[in-house]
Amino acid sequence: MRYINDDLKGKTILITGGAGFIGSNLAFYFQENHPDAKVVIVDMFRSGETFSNGNLKSFGHFKNLIGFRGEIISGDINDKDLLLRLKNEYKFDYIFHEAAISDTTVLEQDLMIKTNVNAYKDLLELAVAHGANMIYASSAATYGNAESPQRVGREAPNNVYGFSKLSMDYLSREYMKEESISIVGLRYFNVYGAGEYFKNSTASMVLQFGHQLLSGKNPRLFEGSDKILRDFIYVGDIIQANIKAMHPRESGIYNVGTGKARSFQDIVDILQKELGTELVCEYIPNPFIGSYQFHTEADIATTREALGYEPAYEMEDGIKAYVHEIERIYEIEVKK
Repeated sequence: MRYINDDLKGKTILITGGAGFIGSNLAFYFQENHPDAKVVIVDMFRSGETFSNGNLKSFGHFKNLIGFRGEIISGDINDKDLLLRLKNEYKFDYIFHEAAISDTTVLEQDLMIKTNVNAYKDLLELAVAHGANMIYASSAATYGNAESPQRVGREAPNNVYGFSKLSMDYLSREYMKEESISIVGLRYFNVYGAGEYFKNSTASMVLQFGHQLLSGKNPRLFEGSDKILRDFIYVGDIIQANIKAMHPRESGIYNVGTGKARSFQDIVDILQKELGTELVCEYIPNPFIGSYQFHTEADIATTREALGYEPAYEMEDGIKAYVHEIERIYEIEVKK
Protein backbone atom coordinates (compact mmCIF):
# COMPACT_ATOMS: atom_id res chain seq x y z
CA MET A 1 0.00 0.00 0.00
CA ARG A 2 1.29 3.45 -0.94
CA TYR A 3 0.89 5.97 1.89
CA ILE A 4 1.89 9.24 0.19
CA ASN A 5 1.34 10.66 -3.27
CA ASP A 6 4.68 12.49 -3.40
CA ASP A 7 6.90 11.88 -6.40
CA LEU A 8 10.24 10.88 -4.85
CA LYS A 9 12.10 10.76 -8.16
CA GLY A 10 15.55 12.22 -7.65
CA LYS A 11 15.23 12.06 -3.86
CA THR A 12 17.83 10.27 -1.74
CA ILE A 13 16.79 8.44 1.41
CA LEU A 14 19.08 7.20 4.18
CA ILE A 15 17.92 4.32 6.39
CA THR A 16 20.14 3.54 9.36
CA GLY A 17 19.68 0.04 10.76
CA GLY A 18 18.39 -0.93 7.34
CA ALA A 19 19.19 -4.63 7.72
CA GLY A 20 17.11 -4.81 10.89
CA PHE A 21 13.41 -5.44 11.42
CA ILE A 22 11.82 -2.04 10.76
CA GLY A 23 14.61 -0.68 8.57
CA SER A 24 14.38 -3.52 6.07
CA ASN A 25 10.60 -3.14 5.85
CA LEU A 26 11.10 0.55 5.08
CA ALA A 27 13.67 -0.25 2.40
CA PHE A 28 11.31 -2.58 0.59
CA TYR A 29 8.43 -0.14 0.95
CA PHE A 30 10.38 2.47 -1.00
CA GLN A 31 11.65 -0.05 -3.54
CA GLU A 32 8.14 -1.27 -4.28
CA ASN A 33 6.23 2.03 -4.10
CA HIS A 34 8.81 4.67 -5.06
CA PRO A 35 11.32 2.88 -7.33
CA ASP A 36 12.71 6.19 -8.63
CA ALA A 37 13.99 7.16 -5.18
CA LYS A 38 17.60 6.36 -4.26
CA VAL A 39 17.77 4.38 -1.02
CA VAL A 40 21.01 4.06 0.95
CA ILE A 41 21.19 1.64 3.86
CA VAL A 42 23.71 1.79 6.69
CA ASP A 43 23.82 -1.16 9.08
CA MET A 44 26.32 -2.72 11.47
CA PHE A 45 25.69 -6.24 10.26
CA ARG A 46 25.95 -8.93 12.91
CA SER A 47 29.19 -10.55 13.91
CA GLY A 48 29.85 -12.87 16.82
CA GLU A 49 30.21 -9.97 19.25
CA THR A 50 27.91 -10.03 22.26
CA PHE A 51 27.00 -7.84 25.22
CA SER A 52 27.55 -8.99 28.79
CA ASN A 53 24.03 -10.46 28.76
CA GLY A 54 25.09 -12.85 25.99
CA ASN A 55 22.91 -11.27 23.29
CA LEU A 56 24.31 -10.15 19.95
CA LYS A 57 25.52 -6.57 19.54
CA SER A 58 23.78 -6.31 16.18
CA PHE A 59 20.65 -7.99 14.85
CA GLY A 60 21.23 -6.77 11.28
CA HIS A 61 21.07 -9.74 8.89
CA PHE A 62 21.62 -9.98 5.15
CA LYS A 63 18.59 -12.26 4.76
CA ASN A 64 16.32 -9.35 5.65
CA LEU A 65 17.58 -7.58 2.52
CA ILE A 66 17.49 -10.37 -0.06
CA GLY A 67 15.91 -8.77 -3.12
CA PHE A 68 16.84 -5.20 -2.14
CA ARG A 69 18.52 -3.38 -5.03
CA GLY A 70 19.65 -0.15 -3.38
CA GLU A 71 23.02 0.79 -1.92
CA ILE A 72 24.22 -0.96 1.25
CA ILE A 73 26.96 0.31 3.55
CA SER A 74 28.27 -1.80 6.42
CA GLY A 75 29.18 0.53 9.22
CA ASP A 76 28.72 1.66 12.81
CA ILE A 77 26.89 4.94 13.45
CA ASN A 78 29.45 5.62 16.19
CA ASP A 79 32.14 5.84 13.49
CA LYS A 80 32.91 9.55 12.87
CA ASP A 81 34.66 8.74 9.58
CA LEU A 82 31.52 7.00 8.32
CA LEU A 83 29.39 10.01 9.24
CA LEU A 84 31.82 12.35 7.48
CA ARG A 85 31.60 10.17 4.38
CA LEU A 86 27.79 10.29 4.49
CA LYS A 87 27.93 14.06 4.82
CA ASN A 88 30.41 14.64 1.99
CA GLU A 89 29.51 11.97 -0.57
CA TYR A 90 25.70 12.16 -0.49
CA LYS A 91 22.87 14.66 -0.36
CA PHE A 92 20.02 13.17 1.62
CA ASP A 93 16.46 14.43 1.49
CA TYR A 94 15.10 12.14 4.22
CA ILE A 95 16.75 10.22 7.04
CA PHE A 96 15.00 7.30 8.71
CA HIS A 97 17.00 6.51 11.83
CA GLU A 98 16.27 2.98 13.01
CA ALA A 99 19.77 1.97 14.16
CA ALA A 100 20.09 1.56 17.92
CA ILE A 101 20.91 -0.79 20.71
CA SER A 102 17.33 -1.95 21.12
CA ASP A 103 17.82 -4.80 23.60
CA THR A 104 16.21 -3.56 26.83
CA THR A 105 18.27 -6.00 28.93
CA VAL A 106 21.67 -4.58 27.91
CA LEU A 107 23.59 -3.41 30.98
CA GLU A 108 26.37 -1.43 29.26
CA GLN A 109 25.04 2.05 30.01
CA ASP A 110 28.05 3.78 28.45
CA LEU A 111 27.64 2.10 25.07
CA MET A 112 23.84 2.52 25.17
CA ILE A 113 24.14 6.30 25.60
CA LYS A 114 26.98 6.60 23.10
CA THR A 115 25.08 4.68 20.41
CA ASN A 116 21.51 5.79 21.01
CA VAL A 117 22.03 9.40 22.07
CA ASN A 118 25.44 10.73 21.02
CA ALA A 119 25.43 9.17 17.55
CA TYR A 120 21.89 10.43 17.05
CA LYS A 121 23.09 14.00 17.63
CA ASP A 122 25.68 13.48 14.89
CA LEU A 123 22.92 12.28 12.57
CA LEU A 124 20.80 15.32 13.45
CA GLU A 125 23.74 17.50 12.42
CA LEU A 126 23.91 15.56 9.15
CA ALA A 127 20.20 16.13 8.60
CA VAL A 128 20.59 19.87 9.23
CA ALA A 129 23.59 20.10 6.89
CA HIS A 130 21.64 18.37 4.10
CA GLY A 131 18.26 19.96 4.83
CA ALA A 132 16.88 16.45 5.28
CA ASN A 133 13.73 15.66 7.22
CA MET A 134 14.48 13.34 10.15
CA ILE A 135 12.21 10.48 11.18
CA TYR A 136 13.59 8.39 14.04
CA ALA A 137 12.60 5.47 16.23
CA SER A 138 11.76 6.42 19.77
CA SER A 139 10.09 3.84 22.02
CA ALA A 140 7.24 3.11 24.39
CA ALA A 141 10.01 2.08 26.82
CA THR A 142 10.21 5.79 27.66
CA TYR A 143 7.00 5.31 29.67
CA GLY A 144 8.26 2.60 31.99
CA ASN A 145 5.43 1.80 34.40
CA ALA A 146 3.35 4.89 33.59
CA GLU A 147 -0.40 4.32 33.76
CA SER A 148 -2.40 3.57 30.63
CA PRO A 149 -3.14 5.10 28.27
CA GLN A 150 0.46 6.21 27.79
CA ARG A 151 0.72 9.85 26.70
CA VAL A 152 3.68 11.94 25.61
CA GLY A 153 4.78 13.96 28.63
CA ARG A 154 4.16 11.18 31.16
CA GLU A 155 7.49 9.35 30.86
CA ALA A 156 9.15 7.29 33.59
CA PRO A 157 11.77 4.99 32.02
CA ASN A 158 12.93 2.11 34.20
CA ASN A 159 15.91 0.90 32.15
CA VAL A 160 18.80 2.57 30.35
CA TYR A 161 17.26 1.80 26.96
CA GLY A 162 14.10 3.76 27.80
CA PHE A 163 16.24 6.51 29.29
CA SER A 164 18.33 6.73 26.11
CA LYS A 165 15.25 7.04 23.93
CA LEU A 166 13.80 9.75 26.15
CA SER A 167 17.14 11.58 25.91
CA MET A 168 16.83 11.39 22.11
CA ASP A 169 13.39 12.95 22.37
CA TYR A 170 14.66 15.82 24.54
CA LEU A 171 17.51 16.42 22.11
CA SER A 172 15.09 16.42 19.19
CA ARG A 173 12.93 19.07 20.83
CA GLU A 174 15.93 21.37 21.11
CA TYR A 175 16.64 20.99 17.41
CA MET A 176 12.97 21.52 16.58
CA LYS A 177 13.20 25.00 18.12
CA GLU A 178 16.12 26.11 15.97
CA GLU A 179 16.09 24.21 12.69
CA SER A 180 13.90 24.42 9.59
CA ILE A 181 13.85 20.67 8.91
CA SER A 182 11.01 18.58 10.26
CA ILE A 183 11.90 16.11 13.02
CA VAL A 184 9.53 13.35 14.07
CA GLY A 185 10.11 10.81 16.83
CA LEU A 186 7.91 7.72 16.70
CA ARG A 187 7.36 5.85 19.94
CA TYR A 188 6.82 2.27 18.81
CA PHE A 189 4.77 0.01 21.05
CA ASN A 190 4.95 -3.82 20.75
CA VAL A 191 5.76 -4.41 17.08
CA TYR A 192 5.43 -7.75 15.30
CA GLY A 193 5.72 -8.84 11.69
CA ALA A 194 8.00 -10.06 8.91
CA GLY A 195 11.70 -9.36 9.41
CA GLU A 196 11.85 -9.81 13.18
CA TYR A 197 13.13 -13.40 13.34
CA PHE A 198 16.78 -12.35 13.46
CA LYS A 199 16.12 -10.38 16.64
CA ASN A 200 16.45 -13.79 18.29
CA SER A 201 15.06 -13.86 21.86
CA THR A 202 13.89 -10.24 21.59
CA ALA A 203 11.48 -11.08 18.73
CA SER A 204 7.78 -10.64 19.51
CA MET A 205 5.72 -13.20 21.36
CA VAL A 206 3.58 -13.47 18.22
CA LEU A 207 6.50 -15.09 16.43
CA GLN A 208 7.66 -17.08 19.46
CA PHE A 209 4.21 -18.51 20.18
CA GLY A 210 3.73 -19.24 16.47
CA HIS A 211 6.87 -21.34 16.37
CA GLN A 212 5.94 -23.12 19.61
CA LEU A 213 2.63 -24.13 18.06
CA LEU A 214 4.19 -25.24 14.77
CA SER A 215 6.65 -27.43 16.67
CA GLY A 216 3.74 -29.15 18.46
CA LYS A 217 4.58 -27.71 21.86
CA ASN A 218 1.84 -26.57 24.18
CA PRO A 219 2.01 -22.78 24.45
CA ARG A 220 3.29 -21.70 27.87
CA LEU A 221 1.64 -18.61 29.33
CA PHE A 222 1.84 -16.87 32.66
CA GLU A 223 -1.13 -17.38 34.92
CA GLY A 224 -3.65 -14.62 34.28
CA SER A 225 -2.39 -14.01 30.74
CA ASP A 226 -5.87 -12.94 29.70
CA LYS A 227 -5.34 -9.95 31.98
CA ILE A 228 -1.80 -9.06 30.83
CA LEU A 229 -2.41 -6.61 28.00
CA ARG A 230 -0.17 -4.80 25.55
CA ASP A 231 -0.62 -2.53 22.57
CA PHE A 232 0.59 -4.92 19.87
CA ILE A 233 1.09 -3.27 16.48
CA TYR A 234 1.66 -4.90 13.11
CA VAL A 235 4.72 -3.70 11.19
CA GLY A 236 2.53 -2.51 8.30
CA ASP A 237 1.16 0.23 10.56
CA ILE A 238 4.67 1.13 11.72
CA ILE A 239 5.66 1.68 8.08
CA GLN A 240 2.52 3.75 7.50
CA ALA A 241 3.45 6.05 10.40
CA ASN A 242 7.04 6.43 9.19
CA ILE A 243 6.00 7.36 5.67
CA LYS A 244 3.38 9.84 6.83
CA ALA A 245 6.00 11.36 9.14
CA MET A 246 8.02 12.46 6.10
CA HIS A 247 5.82 15.56 5.91
CA PRO A 248 4.08 16.00 9.27
CA ARG A 249 1.70 18.82 10.06
CA GLU A 250 4.06 19.54 12.94
CA SER A 251 7.38 18.22 14.20
CA GLY A 252 7.04 16.31 17.45
CA ILE A 253 7.11 13.03 19.36
CA TYR A 254 4.22 10.70 18.62
CA ASN A 255 3.00 7.32 19.82
CA VAL A 256 2.65 4.58 17.24
CA GLY A 257 0.34 1.85 18.46
CA THR A 258 -3.19 0.71 17.76
CA GLY A 259 -4.74 2.44 20.75
CA LYS A 260 -6.15 -0.93 21.85
CA ALA A 261 -4.64 -3.23 24.47
CA ARG A 262 -4.81 -6.96 23.75
CA SER A 263 -3.80 -9.96 25.85
CA PHE A 264 -1.14 -12.61 25.39
CA GLN A 265 -3.99 -15.10 25.53
CA ASP A 266 -5.50 -13.36 22.49
CA ILE A 267 -2.25 -13.91 20.57
CA VAL A 268 -2.28 -17.64 21.21
CA ASP A 269 -5.98 -18.02 20.45
CA ILE A 270 -5.72 -16.15 17.13
CA LEU A 271 -2.58 -18.06 16.14
CA GLN A 272 -4.26 -21.39 16.89
CA LYS A 273 -7.15 -20.41 14.67
CA GLU A 274 -4.90 -19.31 11.79
CA LEU A 275 -2.52 -22.28 12.08
CA GLY A 276 -5.29 -24.84 12.60
CA THR A 277 -3.87 -26.11 15.90
CA GLU A 278 -5.71 -27.05 19.10
CA LEU A 279 -2.90 -27.38 21.60
CA VAL A 280 -3.64 -26.99 25.31
CA CYS A 281 -2.21 -23.91 26.97
CA GLU A 282 0.03 -24.48 29.98
CA TYR A 283 -0.09 -21.81 32.65
CA ILE A 284 2.94 -21.14 34.84
CA PRO A 285 3.41 -18.80 37.82
CA ASN A 286 4.41 -15.27 36.85
CA PRO A 287 7.74 -14.47 38.55
CA PHE A 288 7.52 -10.81 37.53
CA ILE A 289 4.51 -9.77 39.62
CA GLY A 290 5.38 -6.42 41.19
CA SER A 291 8.06 -5.63 38.57
CA TYR A 292 6.15 -6.25 35.35
CA GLN A 293 3.90 -3.85 33.49
CA PHE A 294 0.48 -5.43 33.06
CA HIS A 295 -1.09 -2.92 30.70
CA THR A 296 0.10 -0.69 27.84
CA GLU A 297 -2.09 1.26 25.46
CA ALA A 298 -0.95 4.09 23.23
CA ASP A 299 -2.82 7.36 23.19
CA ILE A 300 -2.66 8.08 19.45
CA ALA A 301 -4.87 11.18 19.26
CA THR A 302 -1.98 13.52 18.44
CA THR A 303 -0.52 10.97 16.00
CA ARG A 304 -3.77 10.96 14.07
CA GLU A 305 -3.86 14.75 14.05
CA ALA A 306 -0.23 15.48 13.14
CA LEU A 307 0.49 12.58 10.78
CA GLY A 308 -2.90 11.56 9.46
CA TYR A 309 -2.11 8.12 10.86
CA GLU A 310 -4.90 5.59 11.27
CA PRO A 311 -4.18 1.98 12.34
CA ALA A 312 -5.21 -0.41 9.59
CA TYR A 313 -4.62 -3.72 11.37
CA GLU A 314 -6.50 -5.19 14.30
CA MET A 315 -4.55 -8.01 15.92
CA GLU A 316 -6.64 -10.55 13.97
CA ASP A 317 -5.71 -8.80 10.70
CA GLY A 318 -2.03 -8.48 11.56
CA ILE A 319 -1.58 -12.10 12.57
CA LYS A 320 -3.50 -13.26 9.50
CA ALA A 321 -1.19 -11.16 7.30
CA TYR A 322 1.87 -12.50 9.15
CA VAL A 323 1.07 -16.18 9.56
CA HIS A 324 2.43 -17.29 6.15
CA GLU A 325 5.78 -15.70 7.02
CA ILE A 326 5.76 -17.35 10.45
CA GLU A 327 5.32 -20.70 8.70
CA ARG A 328 7.99 -19.93 6.08
CA ILE A 329 10.57 -18.92 8.68
CA TYR A 330 9.77 -22.02 10.70
CA GLU A 331 10.41 -24.27 7.70
CA ILE A 332 13.67 -22.69 6.53
CA GLU A 333 15.22 -21.40 9.78
CA VAL A 334 13.81 -23.31 12.76
CA LYS A 335 13.39 -26.86 11.48
CA LYS A 336 16.76 -27.04 9.71
